[in-house]
Amino acid sequence: MNRELKRVSIAVLLMFVTLLCSTTVVGVLQTDSLRNDPRNVRTIYDSYSAERGPILAAGQPIAKSEPSKDRFNFQRVYSNPNLYSAVTGYFTLNQGNTGIEGALNDYLSGTDNDQFLDKMNSIVSGKNPQGAAVATTINPAAQQAAWDALGDNSGAVVALNPKTGAILAMVSKPGYDPNLLASHDTNTVISNYKKLLSDPTKPLINRAIAGDLYHPGSVFKLVVASAAIDSGKYTPESEFPNPPTLKLPGSGTSITNAEGGTCGGTPTVTIATALRLSCNIPFAQLGAALGSAEIAKYAKAYGFGEKLSVPMAVTPSTYPLNSDKAKLMLSAFGQDEDRVTPMQVAMVTAAIANGGTLMKPTLVDSIMAANLTPVQAYQEKQLGQPISNQASATLTQLMVANVNNGAASNARINGVDVAGKTGTAQNGEGRKYTLWFTGFAPAIDPQIAVAVVVENGTSFGNAVAAPIARKVIEAVLNK
Repeated sequence: MNRELKRVSIAVLLMFVTLLCSTTVVGVLQTDSLRNDPRNVRTIYDSYSAERGPILAAGQPIAKSEPSKDRFNFQRVYSNPNLYSAVTGYFTLNQGNTGIEGALNDYLSGTDNDQFLDKMNSIVSGKNPQGAAVATTINPAAQQAAWDALGDNSGAVVALNPKTGAILAMVSKPGYDPNLLASHDTNTVISNYKKLLSDPTKPLINRAIAGDLYHPGSVFKLVVASAAIDSGKYTPESEFPNPPTLKLPGSGTSITNAEGGTCGGTPTVTIATALRLSCNIPFAQLGAALGSAEIAKYAKAYGFGEKLSVPMAVTPSTYPLNSDKAKLMLSAFGQDEDRVTPMQVAMVTAAIANGGTLMKPTLVDSIMAANLTPVQAYQEKQLGQPISNQASATLTQLMVANVNNGAASNARINGVDVAGKTGTAQNGEGRKYTLWFTGFAPAIDPQIAVAVVVENGTSFGNAVAAPIARKVIEAVLNK
């Protein structure tokens, strides 16, 4: 009898242990995954039962929640929706979230573990629960200048504070109205989403950090010049042959300079002149001399191929290792399989501006509880030192020459030394160009680094992209 009772007791004990373990797993270890499961309808209603925190730019809400008279209690509302769509993203009823709305959903909805005590305090005090506010790093003047200057073009602008990594502007055009996706009517949301998704201009793609990525064209010459100068193997005065055309080895393809003929009209050309006039052939030869592995090392140091969140995930840019010499030479001036986001190009420029130190880009200045106490303070983070301070100073001088008397002349600003580089990337026979400008200002004590890309161009980067960047720089410098 005692033996059977002992067996029953052990079985009951094991069941209690199993129940305790499963409860712990569900209640503690799986809390976040269960809360974020789109099938969890309770979570959806809970997210609307609290007043979702605002998203702020310079202290003003660009996304906020207003009382509604339906069962969801609050309606998400976006001011200047198209202007800030690449920043805020959208918040929908069980149809997914993007941008800051998606990346920081737990904070905005008040469900993050860091806000547990605030949530308990609201329950005890009888106050309506509120999510945290997200203060962005966006400079509204720079954001508006970027939006206006892009005009009817499709493309993107990213502006960074090179010293801190703060994102001062992030514009993707065409934009869209997130209010169309904030309706409490699921059918309306799905209908509007399908219309945006089928739009041939692809407004839902954040071109600044994602999408199909772009050929960088001649803005990639900054990476190659960095490798040449920082490695100590070359100086700005190192010379390369300067023929009007060059047949690529092992290939029937010949390359030319952007405007045809010799670049600068001399039989040889220095790296300094090749960068100033944006010569393709000398950079192709420089790339072949450096080798793919050396260029790849510097590209990786600048962030190519690395994971990054701002806090939204940024699609990694690519520079492929090339054993084929012809492909290597094409990639040395930003063609072949080189692919970048505007964010990555801005990061390269920001590192050069910041003495060779690359800071982590971020859209978030702070996260604050409803009573304005900090929930999470964002601190500056160094990602690495792609080039030395000395190489940074040399490249800065070369980029200033590009603007003062070179191929980036349309970025000039009276009374300000601007450092810059243009790009006009080819996309295939008979296809339009991708136009670029990237630069920073002032050259001494830089306050802004900017990258501009314009799709489907028929001119040059200096004609289209450089004036856009100039407007953004002027907005930050109050010029």
